[in-house]
Amino acid sequence: MGRNHYENFHKKAIFVTLFNKIKIMKGQNKLFIAIIIALILGVGVGALVHFQYRDSAESFSANIKLLGTVFIRLVQMIIAPLVFTTLVVGIAKMSDMSMIGRVGTKAMLWFLTASLVSLVIGLIFVNWLEPGKVITLDLSDTSSAAEIMTTTKSFSMEDFVKHIVPKSLFEAFATNEVLQIVVFSVMFGVALANMGEQYTQPIIKALDICAHAILKMVGYIMWVAPLGVFGAIAAIVATKGFDIFTVYAIYLRDFFLALAVLWLVLILVGYFILGNRLFDLLKRIKEPLLIAFSTTSSEAVFPKLVEELERFGCNKRIVSFILPLGYSFNLDGSMMYMTFASIFIAQIYGIDMSIGEQIIMLLVLMLTSKGIAGVPRASLVIIGCTCSMFGIPPEGIALILPIDHFCDMGRSMTNVLGNALSTSAVSKWEGQLEEAQD
Repeated sequence: MGRNHYENFHKKAIFVTLFNKIKIMKGQNKLFIAIIIALILGVGVGALVHFQYRDSAESFSANIKLLGTVFIRLVQMIIAPLVFTTLVVGIAKMSDMSMIGRVGTKAMLWFLTASLVSLVIGLIFVNWLEPGKVITLDLSDTSSAAEIMTTTKSFSMEDFVKHIVPKSLFEAFATNEVLQIVVFSVMFGVALANMGEQYTQPIIKALDICAHAILKMVGYIMWVAPLGVFGAIAAIVATKGFDIFTVYAIYLRDFFLALAVLWLVLILVGYFILGNRLFDLLKRIKEPLLIAFSTTSSEAVFPKLVEELERFGCNKRIVSFILPLGYSFNLDGSMMYMTFASIFIAQIYGIDMSIGEQIIMLLVLMLTSKGIAGVPRASLVIIGCTCSMFGIPPEGIALILPIDHFCDMGRSMTNVLGNALSTSAVSKWEGQLEEAQD
């Protein structure tokens, strides 16, 4: 009798577990399908407006892309508090303080190596394929480039230091300066970790509760993603149509070829470290990759990426420590794009840069790119500053703007892949990579 009761209970437990797994999978698949449908509808509606109602295309685009703006702003609303709470709690809970230095060293080694490899790949391909020397276009519209340059100035070491070190936590929160928030959070977390538990436990517990509440909000916000995808895609197709793919075919072909090589390098390194578990990781981050590709914002998927990496088996403390750093130091797609685009502009204007000058540009980009926001068009600001430094007409940005949306799709997606791999790799090196959670 007791055995039958145990078997029935065991079967019931298995049934409940399977039911919960199926429920979670259905929820994830529904969101994935909704995003795909939004992509298709966005292209269809945008094409209809572009070809049938061209006079209204600009006003339609300005209004419909507000859907994407709403989604991005909702996500940006929770980025600062999420980074602060998860990072402080993750560091404060580390009983072994040497782990912070050990994990941080491994992470920075990955970040610097990945950044250098990304920049070099962009430099090699733009010099080999020479897209700027094949495409000859007149600079017919410089107003958009001029508008960007009014918000920039020549980059200096003083500006870089000010960009890293916050003078006010509240100002950093208000402007979503992730790197400044990271600096304060690390210092605050280390301070808490070095104090007695009787003093810090209430603070850590309160911040932990806040972090979980914010992560709960993530689930609600992610269901706004299909609307954001629809708005972003419909807006760009309505104004640019399909001619953009013809006009900039060579540039896009060469850029995505270089991006594919970067993906190949990242995946090979990931397989070398993670083995067959790499394929499980790629399967789990498919939604963050798709959202980043559709919304052109790697920052928009930060909360969802945290959730998926923890389900993959990465240590929660390592995720909360590495991932925010990655969004400031490990934007592989953006890094590659900056060298590619800068040299492309030089080629368009017939400016021949020596290998030495290009190497210096590479090092400057490696410095100035740290801390750039993972949001659309952030890379263009750095490119504009770099072009000014090396005597390249910044008006060349106008040549990139019409196709930057599509390039931004690829580089944002690559940023997400690079950060997922770096977090998983550090977890593996630390022996903290557990079995996947369904």
